[in-house]
Amino acid sequence: MTTLPEIQQIEKKIAQLGSTARAEILTHSQSEDLRFPIYKVSFGSQDPQAPVLGFVGGVHGLERIGAQVCVALMSSLAELSQWDESIQQTLEKVRIFFIPTVNPVGIYRKTRCNPQGVDLMRNAPIDADNPQFLLGGHRYSKKLPWYRGEEGAPMQLEAQALVDSVQKEISQSKLAMTLDLHSGFGLQDRLWFPYAKTVKPYPELHLCYALKDLLDRTYPHHFYRFEPQAQNYTTHGDLWDYLYDNHRARPDSGIYVPLCLEMGSWLWVKKNPWQIFSAEGPFNPLKGHRHKRTLRRHNTLMEFLIRAVNSPQAWITQNQEQVRQLDTRARELWYGNI
Repeated sequence: MTTLPEIQQIEKKIAQLGSTARAEILTHSQSEDLRFPIYKVSFGSQDPQAPVLGFVGGVHGLERIGAQVCVALMSSLAELSQWDESIQQTLEKVRIFFIPTVNPVGIYRKTRCNPQGVDLMRNAPIDADNPQFLLGGHRYSKKLPWYRGEEGAPMQLEAQALVDSVQKEISQSKLAMTLDLHSGFGLQDRLWFPYAKTVKPYPELHLCYALKDLLDRTYPHHFYRFEPQAQNYTTHGDLWDYLYDNHRARPDSGIYVPLCLEMGSWLWVKKNPWQIFSAEGPFNPLKGHRHKRTLRRHNTLMEFLIRAVNSPQAWITQNQEQVRQLDTRARELWYGNI
């Protein structure tokens, strides 16, 4: 039976955890003789209003390291949930979920797109302001990268499964956050926040500034660049823009902060130029020691985000004057005070 090492690791961990975690198959991604499950594994509170933190990987099959880091983070949390009393107490109040392999056929085939040739992160029904040619998403041909899919067509199976699952998790939550793991851009690991569709500031800019400030104060020597995604490029069809806008349009919706971790894969190529000639080389650390380092590199970030959703009083304020001040600082830092 054809499978993926990442899926084997997920299934092994599910069997070990028993009732400690809740596992479900969101759907199956398939093409010809290939058929892979898309797993979601959840830990902690089942209260629909509980704070929620989600980790997502493998949206782009070529960026396999995102799925692998997601599995590694899930495995670490799974072990901590067995013996760490502080994590056990946190999970009584907080729910944490993982969807590590959104595009398993793409991972298996080493393609960016899903089995139908669609870039899942360009597939939502949302249009961008002045996106880059092709890179920002297009409808010319599935033979070209960044293909959005046919205009007016339903979202792809994998994209819809992800959207439905995340919407279910965040719909009643008072505070929700997701981290989508990618690679393929830059020399530095970046934490991106909305929007991907426009360079204009998104409505809750103060929240991301407050979260960045908390990260800077807690870990002053961290290696992440925290910034709006659109400062680098804009794209059509971003699933997280779509989820954020839909959530914010709901009456009495809680706070939702979608983040993207863009691992700086150009540094791996800089250190090992020969890997640029491999299909996976521009997106993944191919040297064994760099691969292991990357798998353990983001544990501190996961622990920080868990603490942040469990302790919102540390960075979220309802005081309108403080909100105004945070928004002003954010605009000065990221937008030149526009």
